[in-house]
Amino acid sequence: MIETKAGSFTPEPRLLINGELVDAVSGRQFDNINPATEEVLGQVADAGHEDMARAIAAARRAFDETEWSTNHVLRQRCLEQLQEAIEAEREDMRAELVAEAGTPIMVTYSAQLDSPMEDAFRWPAKNIDQFPWERQLPDGEAFGIHSRRLVVKEPQGVVGAIIPWNFPFEVTANKLGPILATGNTVIVKPAPDTPWNATRLGRLVAERTDIPAGVVNVVSSSDHLVGEDLTLDPRVDLISFTGSTVTGKRIMEKGAATLKRVFLELGGKSAMIVCDDADFAAVLPAAGAACMHAGQGCALQTRILLPRSRYAEGAETLQAIMENIPYGDPTDPGIVQGPQVSAKQRDRVMSYIQKGIAEGANLLVGGRRPAQFDKGFFVEPTLFTDVDNSMTIAQEEIFGPVLAVIAYDDDDDAIRIANDSSYGLSGGVFSASGDRAMAIARRIRTGSISVNGGIWYGADGPYGGYKTSGIGRQNGTEGFETYLETKLVGLAG
Repeated sequence: MIETKAGSFTPEPRLLINGELVDAVSGRQFDNINPATEEVLGQVADAGHEDMARAIAAARRAFDETEWSTNHVLRQRCLEQLQEAIEAEREDMRAELVAEAGTPIMVTYSAQLDSPMEDAFRWPAKNIDQFPWERQLPDGEAFGIHSRRLVVKEPQGVVGAIIPWNFPFEVTANKLGPILATGNTVIVKPAPDTPWNATRLGRLVAERTDIPAGVVNVVSSSDHLVGEDLTLDPRVDLISFTGSTVTGKRIMEKGAATLKRVFLELGGKSAMIVCDDADFAAVLPAAGAACMHAGQGCALQTRILLPRSRYAEGAETLQAIMENIPYGDPTDPGIVQGPQVSAKQRDRVMSYIQKGIAEGANLLVGGRRPAQFDKGFFVEPTLFTDVDNSMTIAQEEIFGPVLAVIAYDDDDDAIRIANDSSYGLSGGVFSASGDRAMAIARRIRTGSISVNGGIWYGADGPYGGYKTSGIGRQNGTEGFETYLETKLVGLAG
């Protein structure tokens, strides 16, 4: 058992393959590092290509040879069992996520744990009864044959679910729910930075549910090329990936040989448009949310667009906000921003800060590794003003607590700047006029957008992006259908 200030937990170090909790064939393990302390928390099985091959074979067999793909009642019961099992270990998972992801404990009471735990499995389980698995088309007459016609929805088959490190449980749960509800089998490949929440789910599947052997497999590995086996193997029908746009492009490229179906939820560079009629004192504190979990969220609004007529006022307000962001020990319940997940990620963020300075942006707040921490992968909350939208810090996803403040002339100019991005994941609009805010929101080319602070999140909400922010949607009816194939039947007579 591991004791932390956020609570105690016992991690699961084993893989789940074909219904059994097993070590890697090689016996190898790799370290799980606490990003706030740089200490080794413990070890987890380090799977190789042979382990992944066994998992793919198990998932293929379970799809082809068991009743999982056709038995709606079984699937619903198993999802309900899994829901009960994870709720029973909620506090263990909370402490575990704080330790391995460096997430502030405050964030686990929302998007990191409690919010997805509420409905990521419940909504798909309920939707099994409500979804139109079959629908009748009008009878047809062709080639002298009268036919009844039917559209049937069937599972894709074997899904490779590749998970990022920033919100690992949230992403895993929101993939597993619809993947399993629609009758697919799955191999979950967690990020090596945050493996334990996934291996814990593997143990719960094995010990607390009636899910048949091979339906769910969990394969942790320090080698990203082991995960790439999922993309290359013809026995895997679909890749469900959340992560960087660079990796998403590689998955598409490597999967082309087998015409792999893909769901890709990728990067973002979301704009927060603050209109000239907005109450800056009430609205601008929302910009500080970009530092939540050290800015490690793809939908966070990291470009702040201020009207030129009120730019100085807005910049001064933002400076006060960013200078008072509570950051540090993620076990402290008052902390919003913890560490970056790794030294590599911290150094990446710092390199972007240096690019901002080099390209002429004004570093107003932060920009350094905080001197008060001897250990941990921390970066100060950072604010750049006088940013041109063509600068690197305005165009590329930093994945750190870095805000870029950009001036605009009028609503059309704000919309132009917001859309002047290769990404199109999310964003926000604030105005004293709801109609004006909605009119702007409708012209922003993103897959989700918040109007005057509205929250779009939920298991029933289809989430994804335009442009290089992805392909397809996670959650909602659209996300359910991501994991389904369509069969058209003609029945003579």
